[in-house]
Amino acid sequence: MSEPAPDTHPHPTFAEAFRFWLKLGFISFGGPTGQIAIMHAELVEKKRWISEERFLHALNYCMLLPGPEAQQLATYVGWLLHRTRGGIVAGALFVLPSMFILWGLSVVYMVWGNLAWIAAIFDGLKPAVLAIVLAAVIRIGKRALKNEIMWSLAALAFAAIFFLGAPFPLIIAAAAVVGFVGDKLLPGKFQVVKGHGGKKAGGSVIGEEAVAHANPSFVRALRVCAVCCLLWWMPILLTGAWLGWDHVLFKQGVFFSKAAMVTFGGAYAVLPYVSQQAVQQYQWLAPGQMLDGLALAETTPGPLIMVLQFVGFVGAWKMSAPFSPLVGATLGAVMTTWATFLPCFLWIFLGAPYIEKLRDNKRLTAALSAITAAVVGVVLNLAVWFGLHVLVPSGAVVNWAGIVIALVAFIGMQKWKWDIIPVVGGAAALGLLRHAVGW
Repeated sequence: MSEPAPDTHPHPTFAEAFRFWLKLGFISFGGPTGQIAIMHAELVEKKRWISEERFLHALNYCMLLPGPEAQQLATYVGWLLHRTRGGIVAGALFVLPSMFILWGLSVVYMVWGNLAWIAAIFDGLKPAVLAIVLAAVIRIGKRALKNEIMWSLAALAFAAIFFLGAPFPLIIAAAAVVGFVGDKLLPGKFQVVKGHGGKKAGGSVIGEEAVAHANPSFVRALRVCAVCCLLWWMPILLTGAWLGWDHVLFKQGVFFSKAAMVTFGGAYAVLPYVSQQAVQQYQWLAPGQMLDGLALAETTPGPLIMVLQFVGFVGAWKMSAPFSPLVGATLGAVMTTWATFLPCFLWIFLGAPYIEKLRDNKRLTAALSAITAAVVGVVLNLAVWFGLHVLVPSGAVVNWAGIVIALVAFIGMQKWKWDIIPVVGGAAALGLLRHAVGW
């Protein structure tokens, strides 16, 4: 037997991966850009469990799916590392910590309605998240923008979404078409995200070699669809049969299942649709409560789409019969979260094997390279948007304390390679300290 390459990292055990996914669930602040930045820093650069090219290949597929792309990316990587059980653990632990935290905050909101200390903590946290996002722009940009074509795509994507308000799915679709066609006209210019090879890039556990369990088949696809759809709809249908087809819990299960099918472009893209239906048609909550829920979701780890859990919680609290308000609201939160995230596992377990097989397709690789360049522009737009709201929150008053926290966190991560956990924890403590001393 040949000796392994000296820079090849050992394959993580399931227990090691479990501990990492659990930690990620508690530190995944900052929306999809911050979460993807954290995963890139940990999985690609620090632990080297997956190569840069494989990570971007998976990310680009998740960008095309409805639902939270960061949670789906975690599911994809977990599946690559430890098959189906790895994907289930990675995807579930990405959501569960935020689910319990948001449930607790929702109870506080409905019972006391006083969240000043929470807001203070995240007044310190948000500038640190901004630094994480900026670091992600630089990190991904260095690897994706290899020539003038990639730079142009990133610039056009930024201009389209920042100045013209173009929908995110349209930008991604346009970039894919440009890459697919452009590779034929300008060979080599679009082969940035390498999709083929044969060696473990940089000693990564998951490099460019084929993964044994990534063989697609019709029987497997049929089994995945049957199991996932049964798990998805059984609780909803049983709830309707038990409590009635007009009960709020059944209506929430159906409504949020439909929402899960149209959440292209992330939480901000689907929120207008959810707000219109939940506030106006179903009257589950008031417009002001919808904004409060968004603020709570932004201050917890996990996907921003967790705001839908708050909507389900408040709606079931108000229409809780035959349960108490707390029990009804808790069931509403569980139903909403189940209907929102269960489909994400279906998309990954069904599509990932086919996407893995297509990594050797050069035209597809060119399309994914173009998508990656466009994503750099989109992430930059989110960084600018986030920075404006964090550092100039009222449009006129500059948040100087936030600027200092963001600069210190950014320089620390770039120059001294600070880890995410002390950055997040230190910034949150500073926010609470500022509130305590009245600064």
